[in-house]
Amino acid sequence: MITNQETGTRVDEVAAGIYRICTPLDVIPGGFTFNSYLIADDEPLLFHTGYRKMFPITLEAIRKVMPAEKLRWIGGSHFEGDEFGALNNLLEAAPEATPFGTEIGALTSLNDFSSRPARGLGDGEEFSIGSRRMKWLYTPHVPHGWDCGVLFDLSTQTLLCGDLFTQAGANMPPVTETEILTASEGMRGMMDYYAHATSTSAILERLASLSPATLACQHGSAYRGDGAALLRALATAIENGSANRPNNRAS
Repeated sequence: MITNQETGTRVDEVAAGIYRICTPLDVIPGGFTFNSYLIADDEPLLFHTGYRKMFPITLEAIRKVMPAEKLRWIGGSHFEGDEFGALNNLLEAAPEATPFGTEIGALTSLNDFSSRPARGLGDGEEFSIGSRRMKWLYTPHVPHGWDCGVLFDLSTQTLLCGDLFTQAGANMPPVTETEILTASEGMRGMMDYYAHATSTSAILERLASLSPATLACQHGSAYRGDGAALLRALATAIENGSANRPNNRAS
């Protein structure tokens, strides 16, 4: 459903009760999409706020699904403009909502930036938003950011995976069952935004062990299929790439 003809913003249900709010922006050749995910439940949750300048069109899109004032949780993977830029605008529109992120994120950024105290979630912490339980996983430096984390909806096995599997392009289908690793590795080759931390493979394996059925990516299409296999393939691609980096070659 197109919610704004001028910007091309659209809302699509990518898993049961999980809505992808997508706005394409011409920030790189060929375009790029910025996705927020709205989870409908007794305590609705928004993952990624979008940039502050995008607030009016994001709010417009939310209102096509539900009244914005019903939001109770607003958070993101790590502290960047496209994930938290419109946080305070949304908190004003949703006066009972609690901002959230990792404990590190709340300590270093969120509690300074946010107009209300943020909830810092611990690694493995679960919380209820009604009929669903959400699980937070701390993923430092994966793909980047000391404060990075991801959110897993246990009821639909949807992993809200932030910047993992970022795909370039403006006209991306809301959800695809075609593998997205090739496209995301193409993006990583063009703009190496991974931190190359020593713990990357272990963190990706931990995410794979959740057996996600949907990967809700912040940029590009959501992926429906064997998320575990895709995460393990990403780990292999990173390991192979790291082995070829100059400072990792044996002398």
